[in-house]
Amino acid sequence: MDNFIEYIKVIFLGIVEGITEWLPVSSTGHMLLVDEFIRLNASEAFKELFLYVIQLGAIMAVVVIFWRKMIPFQFSDKQKPKIKKETLSMWMKVVVACIPGAIITILFDDFIEARLHTPTVIALALIFYGFAFIGIEIWNKHRKPTVETLPDISYKIAILIGLFQVLSIIPGTSRSGATIIGALVIGVSRVAAAEFTFFLAVPVMFGMSALKLVKFGLSFTTQEWLMLGVGMLVAFGVSILVIKFLMAYIKKHDFKVFGIYRILLGIAVLVYFALTSGV
Repeated sequence: MDNFIEYIKVIFLGIVEGITEWLPVSSTGHMLLVDEFIRLNASEAFKELFLYVIQLGAIMAVVVIFWRKMIPFQFSDKQKPKIKKETLSMWMKVVVACIPGAIITILFDDFIEARLHTPTVIALALIFYGFAFIGIEIWNKHRKPTVETLPDISYKIAILIGLFQVLSIIPGTSRSGATIIGALVIGVSRVAAAEFTFFLAVPVMFGMSALKLVKFGLSFTTQEWLMLGVGMLVAFGVSILVIKFLMAYIKKHDFKVFGIYRILLGIAVLVYFALTSGV
C-alpha cells in the first residue's frame, strides 16, 4: 500500500512537471508548493535528483514533436543522408545561446541553490516576471516582429536570447519564461520564440540532469529506478499535450494570461508561507 501511494505521488509530480516545464509559469514555483503537500518518502538527495531527471521525459516530448526540424540529416531511398545546412546552423546558434547560461550555472549553481532557493525569492520572481510578460505584450501590441520564423534567428539574436536565459538561474523565473521574454523584447515572433526555447531546452536540460546524475551516482534501488521511470514517462505524455496546446494557443493569443497566472501564484506562495511560518 505504501508503494502504491508513492507511485501516485510520482505520477502527480510527473503531471506537474509536464505542464509547468513548457508553459512560462515556473516549474520551480509549482514544485515548491506541491512539495508542501506531497512529499516523496525518499532522501532529500534523491528527491532533488528526481525533480531534475524527470525533465528528461519532458525533453523527449520536444524531440518527438520537432523531430523533423531538429534532426540535421535528410534521409532518402538509396542515397546517403544529406546534411540539412539550415538545421545544422540552428544547432550552432543553440550552442552559442547556451554558453552564457552554462558558465553562470557552473560558477554559481551551488551558491544559488543554497542562498536563493527560498519561497520569498521564488514568489517575487514569479510576480516580477508576471508583470514583465504583461508589460512586454502591451508594448508589443503595435510592434511588428522583425524575426518571424526560426531560421530567421541570427547568431547575434541567439546570443542575446542566451543572455536572457541566464536570468532563469534565479528560482521562480522559469527557463522558458526568461527565453521567451528575451526573444519578444528583441523582436522575435511568439511562435519562433517558443520554438527556439524548445531547441534550447534539449542541451540545457540534458546537461543539468547529467550533472545531477554524476553528483548522485547511479546506485539506485529497484524502487528508485521505477520511480524515475514512471516520473519520466508521465512527464513525457503530459508534455506532448502541453507543447501542442501552447503552439496552437500562441498563434492566436499572447502571453498576458500567463503573466496574470504568475502574479496570482506568486501572491499565493507569499501568503501561504507567511501564514505557515507564523504557526
